[in-house]
Amino acid sequence: MLKRIDLRGSSDVARGLLPRARFDVAAAMAEIQPLLDRIRQDGAEAIRRVTAERDGVELHRLRVPTEALAAAESNLDPVLRAAVEESIVRVRAAHRPQVRDTLVTEVSPGGVVTERFIPVKRVGLYVPGGLAPLASSVVMNVVPAQLAGVDEIAVASPPQRATGMPDSTILAVCAILGVGEVYAVGGPAAVGMFAHGTDECDPVDMITGPGNIYVTAAKRAVRGIVGIDAEAGTTEIAILADDTAEPAHVAADLISQAEHDPAAAGVLVTPSEALGDAVVDELKHQIETTRHRERVIAALSGEQSGLVLVSDLEHGLAVVDEYAAEHLEIQTVDARTLAMRVRNAGAVFVGPYSPVSLGDYCAGSNHILPTAGCARHSSGLSTASFLRSVQVVDYSRAALAQVADRVIVLADAEDLPAHGNAIRARMP
Repeated sequence: MLKRIDLRGSSDVARGLLPRARFDVAAAMAEIQPLLDRIRQDGAEAIRRVTAERDGVELHRLRVPTEALAAAESNLDPVLRAAVEESIVRVRAAHRPQVRDTLVTEVSPGGVVTERFIPVKRVGLYVPGGLAPLASSVVMNVVPAQLAGVDEIAVASPPQRATGMPDSTILAVCAILGVGEVYAVGGPAAVGMFAHGTDECDPVDMITGPGNIYVTAAKRAVRGIVGIDAEAGTTEIAILADDTAEPAHVAADLISQAEHDPAAAGVLVTPSEALGDAVVDELKHQIETTRHRERVIAALSGEQSGLVLVSDLEHGLAVVDEYAAEHLEIQTVDARTLAMRVRNAGAVFVGPYSPVSLGDYCAGSNHILPTAGCARHSSGLSTASFLRSVQVVDYSRAALAQVADRVIVLADAEDLPAHGNAIRARMP
């Protein structure tokens, strides 16, 4: 468990040396493209066929009835409801400041550029419901979309074999948040439904939400037809820790993410061999009593997980920046200072009392984050994800005249004379 990679004495942080699952998204795209093509051609019927074949569920209609949403909300355990509502309050508080005000800039006298931030009109939000039905992902998807002012919000989540509908807690959270358009569709079929539409579901403008490699592949396949948030695939955690860290905390946090999926990644980066040994011992002890023992062992024993020994914390910081984890914990001396120097991570969790599981539910941050190194170029889901920037250019005749010669020179330099003539036509 947790294979060792010793980088001590070397400044090398080459990506190829770090633990990483070999997710071949291109191969997954080739596998699911025929399904997406069938959905584009046949609509809901293609979704019904694949749901019967793969999930063992016969769907007469894709959309969840309104009464089923109401029943799920009324049957929700009051203690669980209180926890959901606390999560909603905190996520709203952290995401509300992300709403952007209109920016008005006077570039020159009479020349004004206004930047408006306009919400996407219709979004499709995906909520996983396989090994772990993630009702919390309803909150993380829906709240920022609502704060951004999205007009139409649709949610899709896989049907459960016993009921033919999504997990009841997922339905209840949708009802609490006022989302009435919910579909019992999972995996790449949900992405295809949102992208191409069916007789029950109008196509959307944007798709967000986490999922496995096939959901990730489907989102990549339809990007351009619709917008997507980022490639938020199977979960991963990296922990940068020194000998001030508590081994039991580190082990518990690695296990907490490993229980999501046998393909989940857990990486410990440390300059302390003693801490690494202690964490491995703690893992052996804690795994014995964890509910999803086999899943955790598979994840932490896989090629995507490991213990990386580094020369010192500076070296460790370089390594975790290269890894670009979805979730990065810093459990070191002066942890916040190090955390504020991190360049590449979906989200950073500081010190012993900010575990990733807090962020999964009630920190206020969003848990829909880029994976597989995509944090080098992509951000986690936010209110801003649902806002488009539109610039409005408003120049007076005098303001145009002030820069007309410059525009003509630039147009001629690019051999686009008609561009220059569009300016000349306005000047006497």
